[in-house]
Amino acid sequence: MTLARAVDLLGGCGLLREVIAGGTWTLDADDVDGDRDPIGAVTYDTRRVGPRSMLFIKGRFEPRYLDGVDDRGLAAYVAETSYADHTRAPGIIVNDVRRAMSLLAAEFYGRPQEDLTLIGITGTKGKTTTAYFTQAILNAHSHGRAALLSSVDNCLDGRTYRESELTTPESLDLFRMMRDAADNGMRYLIMEVSSQAYKVERVYGLTFDVGAFLNISPDHISPIEHPTFEDYLYCKRRITANSRALVLGADCQHADLIAQDARAARIPTTTFALHDNHHHTPATITATEDPHDGMLFSVEERDRPVGSYRLAMHGAFNRENAVAAIALALAAGILPTDPALSAIETVQVPGRMEKIEGADGLVGYVDFAHNYASTKALVREIRREYANRNPRIILVSGSTGGKALDRRRGIVAGALGGVESFVFTTDDPDFEDPGSIALEMLSHVSDPHAQARIVIPREEAIEAAVADARSHPERFNIILVIGKGSEKHNIVRGRSVPFAGDATVLARALGAADR
Repeated sequence: MTLARAVDLLGGCGLLREVIAGGTWTLDADDVDGDRDPIGAVTYDTRRVGPRSMLFIKGRFEPRYLDGVDDRGLAAYVAETSYADHTRAPGIIVNDVRRAMSLLAAEFYGRPQEDLTLIGITGTKGKTTTAYFTQAILNAHSHGRAALLSSVDNCLDGRTYRESELTTPESLDLFRMMRDAADNGMRYLIMEVSSQAYKVERVYGLTFDVGAFLNISPDHISPIEHPTFEDYLYCKRRITANSRALVLGADCQHADLIAQDARAARIPTTTFALHDNHHHTPATITATEDPHDGMLFSVEERDRPVGSYRLAMHGAFNRENAVAAIALALAAGILPTDPALSAIETVQVPGRMEKIEGADGLVGYVDFAHNYASTKALVREIRREYANRNPRIILVSGSTGGKALDRRRGIVAGALGGVESFVFTTDDPDFEDPGSIALEMLSHVSDPHAQARIVIPREEAIEAAVADARSHPERFNIILVIGKGSEKHNIVRGRSVPFAGDATVLARALGAADR
């Protein structure tokens, strides 16, 4: 990609305002880049500027960050205002730098999306599990050539998993990862698509071969995320018009509106649903649970049998996620008779209903549940699973600082009526006081029969929950540690602070095998 090509592309998309270099203001990059040397690197971090770098200036940027970039070889910058007083490099001035960054990242990395079948998954809950199920099917079908981008791990070669930082990476990182996946011989790429990905244009210009809208409930409502539920839903809905085919949860709230989006964009839609004895929502892909074996379910496509499956992961919501993955695979061209669909049966997602049993019979679960919908679903499933033992449930939870403020009430509301003991603790407080967050959550415990306390160090909170369980030997106790899943850090004052991990701490407190 040359400077001239970048300018032409942005001009053709209506994003270009002008190019400023010294005293020259122009719409023609040839006026400032006559030799048309290729751009050597793209970055949004001034510390990574090197020879022939293109820098994207976004967010809270201070001009002093440009000190020294000319000496390091800055070729050009892309911004929404001129920084000609701080660098000699040409400035490509645009109306929206994030949109420009996504388009130019795709161009710089050789449009890797054209070498992959892209599957994007959005929804308030279930994105990660559905992504893992879908990757398992497509990996089995393609002999290991399915990549994954998730909020837990990224996998760019079909087999090596590394912890991720964002649910949906910044566009520069996203297209770089896509290029790596394509160069590694991947045929498919399955990725979670967050509402923020559309809010801040991380996937601008990207079209998914198949998009999935699983479900929706209030989440991520805060001054720095979505001001209202309407805005949150609207950002999620943008996946519909940016997909070639849509898979939609038939039981999703506002499913009619999302279906209208699909019809307006002329996007073919497949619906999916998990049935039980009382619930039979019409859908294209349906799964019916066996009334005699709660772990077994059978899938049909328009009344034609697809297969019967038994998951390694417990929970009706995980079975629903598995049905979504089957619908995605079929929409991506996998035949209903393909044995690769059975790959869902062995999937285990780190930090999702991860069961830990103590030597003395105590049971604990680690789960990523972190909002009203996921907490309610988890507690309901645990109570259903152990209904014949009248479980006493102890919940260990915190909530993030500075964002998703609705989760503090939502987590508690989702647990009320099913949880008898709450322990509120630290969970990525960032620049907020974790004690204040915990106190706010405690204020929402309206059940007069429920116990509630605050233990700020997360390790101590988990240990306190286990001690609480052991102090009630007359009941069958279950400890639920939610929010962080498999994460092994806490975000405190903008920094990642190492943490042993919920599963490790819980296993140690229960006297279970080391993890």
